Amino acid sequence: MAKAKTKPAAKRSYSKEQLMHWYEEMLLQRRFEEKASQMYMMQKIKGFCHLYNGQEAVSSGIEAAIRKDDYLITAYRDHGVAITRGVDPKAIMAEMYGKRTGSSKGKGGSMHMFSKEHNLLGGHGIVGGQIPLGAGIGFASKYRGEDKVCICMMGDGAVRQGAFHEALNIAMTWKVNTIFVIENNEYAMGTSVERTSNMTELYRLACAYDMPSWAVNAMDVFEVYEETKKAVEHVRAGKGPVLLEMKTYRYKGHSMSDPAKYRSKEELEEFKDQDPILKIKSYILEHKVATQKELDAIDEKLKEISQEAADFAEASPLPDPSEIYEDVYSEPNYPYILE
Repeated sequence: MAKAKTKPAAKRSYSKEQLMHWYEEMLLQRRFEEKASQMYMMQKIKGFCHLYNGQEAVSSGIEAAIRKDDYLITAYRDHGVAITRGVDPKAIMAEMYGKRTGSSKGKGGSMHMFSKEHNLLGGHGIVGGQIPLGAGIGFASKYRGEDKVCICMMGDGAVRQGAFHEALNIAMTWKVNTIFVIENNEYAMGTSVERTSNMTELYRLACAYDMPSWAVNAMDVFEVYEETKKAVEHVRAGKGPVLLEMKTYRYKGHSMSDPAKYRSKEELEEFKDQDPILKIKSYILEHKVATQKELDAIDEKLKEISQEAADFAEASPLPDPSEIYEDVYSEPNYPYILE
């Protein structure tokens, strides 16, 4: 990887363990997505496939600020958050292949990662469909007297959905335990925020509901962690929901089928100069947290993990057709299934 074009970073009070964890976790997401892209081009992965390249600081920073018993629900760009929640990369890749060993038993594919064990309550394919669910999960937590939070993630395009405004209204009215996170990567599919919204500072949309909200530089994992931590403390104190606008950028198209010709090469390179992985790598080297040799060894290990995930998916069996109704209906003998 190239060297980040960033100014020397001020010393921060993070342990070596945390810094190295962030570097490794973000780089794993990048290497995994690169392998997924390769497998998609080889037609091993079919259907839609939305890569997370460039947005890794969002998932890693948020995960560090919450607990494992907290909940997370997101949209269909969900491979990165599945990794940070702790789902095995092999299960993620197998799901993308549509294999039985996948996290959703091969029935969801790239857009529908789910793990009850890790409190990952799904990637959701309907734009904005997860937002009312995120409000409901936060309500359930409050109703049960828990201090658990629900992170409800969405893209910038989803805020034009009516469900977004309905969910924010009822969430603030009932003071639910939800943190709404807009991953503003500048483009809803292929259309820029400026062309689709009169309000380009998306965090301000929450002002209509008197909900605390602010923007975060999400190309920096430190800032994502620190700002998310503030929001988490607010929600755990029983003060109601928060909305965070994570200002980030995706390096790839909306999906693998998108050549992204609606933006300039100069714009793309400008954001790549702010790459969150290169930023923390530069920080680690500048402050002698680790050597280049140590970082290179980590990179090689993560490439092996990504390759092993692809090998596992390739060798795994497809679901048997007899499993089509399993995990769909709660009743074991649902009366309206036609034989």
